[in-house]
Amino acid sequence: MNPPTPSPSAALLPVEEAQARLLASVNPLPVQNVPLERAIGRWTGENLTARRTQPAATLSAMDGYALRFADMPGPWRVIGESAAGAPFTGRVSVGEATRIFTGAAMPEGTDTVLVQEEAARDGDRLILAGEGPPYHGRNTRARGLDFHEGDVLVRRGERLTPARLAVLATGGHGDAPIARPVRVALVATGDELVAPGQPASGVALPESNRLMLRAMLADLPVETVDLGILPDRLDVLRDAFGAVDADLLVTTGGASVGDHDLIRPALEAAGGVIDFWRIALRPGKPMMAGRMRGTAVLGLPGNPVSAFVTALLFVRPLVMRLAGAADPLPSPVAARLGEALAANGPRTDYVRAEVRDGMVFASSIQDSSMLLTLARSSCLIVRAPHAPAAAAGDSAEILMIA
Repeated sequence: MNPPTPSPSAALLPVEEAQARLLASVNPLPVQNVPLERAIGRWTGENLTARRTQPAATLSAMDGYALRFADMPGPWRVIGESAAGAPFTGRVSVGEATRIFTGAAMPEGTDTVLVQEEAARDGDRLILAGEGPPYHGRNTRARGLDFHEGDVLVRRGERLTPARLAVLATGGHGDAPIARPVRVALVATGDELVAPGQPASGVALPESNRLMLRAMLADLPVETVDLGILPDRLDVLRDAFGAVDADLLVTTGGASVGDHDLIRPALEAAGGVIDFWRIALRPGKPMMAGRMRGTAVLGLPGNPVSAFVTALLFVRPLVMRLAGAADPLPSPVAARLGEALAANGPRTDYVRAEVRDGMVFASSIQDSSMLLTLARSSCLIVRAPHAPAAAAGDSAEILMIA
């Protein structure tokens, strides 16, 4: 049995609670091993441990001469050479040294490198020409300095950044377990909408949300299924939703309570269940979340600014969780206000703003219909419910969006 539909007068759900409920409602998709070069930017499905020790032997950190620190201050007899990939295979005894290069294995019997700038050589005879290494082991990199076999290199749910890919390759991995791409179905609803670039006379409105959402997901492992623009007809929406084959269905428009807001009844008619609806945020209050068979559903407002904010706070984190991310929520950063802000109301407010000269300035008009204001913004100032008035120079939390 479906849970009762929340009434318009029901208490608004706090943003943090809505995010927690949404992320708890899904599990990461099953993983498959893929070559590292195809795993760039993806999230690991399990802890990945080192299959080898790095470095595998004690190495020289400088060009110079490998010797025994106990033989300081010399002189020494040079008996060979050690280069990266071509190590000296003999043993260095008392009073002996080998020429050595950065990254080369330290020969058996040596423990310290005399850098070439502090050495003077005449044939096989080597003498100290400077102060020399101040302690045993100077200018060397010990075996296992970076990591040992069995050490965890990348934890489950961490994103495979360039550095993490490099450490996996160095640690002996050629592939990584990652989730398959997330299938996301996008649909816009509204009799007033026309495709971008088409004539939009009178009350017709060019539809921009699907393009915006695709752009917002472009850096994530997503396969998009575009259902196009659908009219405000319950039967059409019901049939379209019932045929969806995706991990996530994202709708825009029709999520409020008017006679033409048909997303909720269409989802329920297609076998869906609404989990929560109406969030304590501005803009974007009428967002809804639910499930339809095996598909997660997010119903975003049709207003593009509201759709952007709710996509940033809910759509992207849900896609990232499905893709295996352990920490998918956007991370605010600290900033300083360039001008005063009035006290906030009962909802979390995401204020469009620009960063200029190291300070953040709120846009003068915050009406949710102002798409140009969003386009010119580089961040959103996060204002907690009932936040007091803030003065210029006060600290603030922002989410970068450009």
